[in-house]
Amino acid sequence: MSTRPPEEPPAPYVPPPSEAPPKEIVPLAWSAPARWLRLGWRDLAAQPGISLFYGAAFWAMALALTAVFRTNPEYTMTLVSGCLLVGPFLALGLYDASRRREQGLPPDFVASLTCWRHHLRSLSLLVGVLIVLELLWGRASLVVIAVFFTTGMPSSVGIAQAVLNPQNLEFLMAYLMVGGVFATLVFATSVVSIPMILDRDTDAISAGITSIEVVLNNTGVMLWWAALIVVLTVVALLLPWSLGLLLVGPLLGHGSWHAYRGAVRWLPVS
Repeated sequence: MSTRPPEEPPAPYVPPPSEAPPKEIVPLAWSAPARWLRLGWRDLAAQPGISLFYGAAFWAMALALTAVFRTNPEYTMTLVSGCLLVGPFLALGLYDASRRREQGLPPDFVASLTCWRHHLRSLSLLVGVLIVLELLWGRASLVVIAVFFTTGMPSSVGIAQAVLNPQNLEFLMAYLMVGGVFATLVFATSVVSIPMILDRDTDAISAGITSIEVVLNNTGVMLWWAALIVVLTVVALLLPWSLGLLLVGPLLGHGSWHAYRGAVRWLPVS
């Protein structure tokens, strides 16, 4: 009988080298978010027409959110997550305007509207990831409401009374905890990934990982930046008819571009 020689084990898998350009994550000072807002305000003042157009789009989103809260409050968190999804992509036009100004180019409204088309593949994949997070967030929010309101979905007045009632502290903590977890995931994934794709045309995975690295390496500063975004947005919403978003929306959009530019440094290719 002939014996077959033992088969050689397959060669170990070696992943291909990354095609992303070399970079480093910049250590950020606590004053960095204030600097990003100052630079964002300069961009807004230098290009008011483009900025106010996108500010009007953010304002329309706020009006839609208010209408949903008044009629179907159980879907409010879903729409909030949707706004967090749409917002960064809507801000692409603001990123493009800030980038052009940084490069000394004249403002171009049409270019700001179409800047996404050259990066559609990467943006589509990132959209898919954020949509999954958004759907999970909405489902988790509905579960929390269903657990605490066993008699059915409450009205907007009912939710407001539940939030203000000290006896419902467990509901408020659970609702905020669930929202906070998903908001953190969305923020960490998108805070610099979308402007990075616009700037360097990187793939979605590299951009998302870089964004998470920025948050992990500068956790305190990035949480401070997130808190500023929340506070400015809430103040804008509290103004009559939420008109503050006409300015706060583009201010945060331009500021987010400078957050990316300040947090990620591109290295020369050897």
